[in-house]
Amino acid sequence: MGTNSRLMRLAAVGDLHCTRSSQGALQSLFARIAGGADVLALCGDLTDTGLPEEARILAREVAAVKIPVVAVLGNHDYEAGKADEIRQILCDIGVHMLDGELFEIQGIGIAGVKGFGGGFGARALQPWGEEVVKRFVHEAIQEALKLESALARLGTEHRIVLLHYSPIEATVLGEPPEIFPFLGSSRLEDPLSRYPPRAVFHGHAHRGQPEGRTRDDVPVYNVSIPVLERTFPDRPPFHLLELSLPDPPDGQHHSVGR
Repeated sequence: MGTNSRLMRLAAVGDLHCTRSSQGALQSLFARIAGGADVLALCGDLTDTGLPEEARILAREVAAVKIPVVAVLGNHDYEAGKADEIRQILCDIGVHMLDGELFEIQGIGIAGVKGFGGGFGARALQPWGEEVVKRFVHEAIQEALKLESALARLGTEHRIVLLHYSPIEATVLGEPPEIFPFLGSSRLEDPLSRYPPRAVFHGHAHRGQPEGRTRDDVPVYNVSIPVLERTFPDRPPFHLLELSLPDPPDGQHHSVGR
């Protein structure tokens, strides 16, 4: 590495599933991350049943992390119909919550959406038949369009994508095939082809695989805690991505709205 470059380290983890009894349970993990990373990315299912009480407990844990934190919500965070409240609780302690928004820091631009299901490739669900099926597919399409819009606005040297649902089948392999349509959607892969990121992180598939590649060879990492604990039992359950960046003119970082 040259004298005019620096190393940026991004730690990613998903499926924290914080419960009402999780106080203190994440302190060790967050301490390890804060000691070795410059940015923490959380890939959804931050709470277990989508309750504000769970989000407040998580907020107390995250508040001790003295590096920038960026996050997307997952399906569990919607369970109780309190997703907006969960988002606000985390925003109030400085977490950069992404749902089509951007976060930029020293040459890295992060785009995040929750994503949605629908399946992969030729087996993906199509908008045909009952209205409820069409609405399901429409939701996946809207998430993909939201992601594409965010990526199109990023002007940074490196793009990173945060999702909860997977954009490819490879990282959900190991799950029962019957539930593949509920674990992700290849519609989320299309924006990655038009605006290729440096890496994609997601969670959700607890029995999936830790890594795969898009059709354009973009690395996709499943950072669900159960996957990382099973695959790498000798290390803390987070993925650390290192990027070599030119020294910025200042140390500023900022979020960008829709």
